[in-house]
Amino acid sequence: VQLLESGGGWVQAGGSLRLSCTASGRTGSANAMGWFRQTPGKEREFVAGINWSGTTTDYTDSVKGRFTISRNSDKNTVYLQMNRLKPEDTAVYYCAAVTGIYAVVVSPSRYDYWGQGTQVTVSS
Repeated sequence: VQLLESGGGWVQAGGSLRLSCTASGRTGSANAMGWFRQTPGKEREFVAGINWSGTTTDYTDSVKGRFTISRNSDKNTVYLQMNRLKPEDTAVYYCAAVTGIYAVVVSPSRYDYWGQGTQVTVSS
């Protein structure tokens, strides 16, 4: 499974960005998916996760009410709508997919596939 992210960029605080992640290859094995972010010197942090059917989501506390994760009907594309962005949201954002698990997965160690990352920069 290959994951390709897009949609990162630069935005002023209070603005919005929408990240997309499209899975290709053996997509039938990609079940739960998630978004993580990482800044230099820090561990990769869970941002949002979604289950296979798209009916259950989870978020880290700092983005609740501002970010929304969703997936399209063919289950191969996952989105992260980011509103009211803050400078502390600046990071490289990664899409991830896990095989054989249908529920939301929070731990990065349980994910099997990762995208290359897309930079999000929020200026104050």
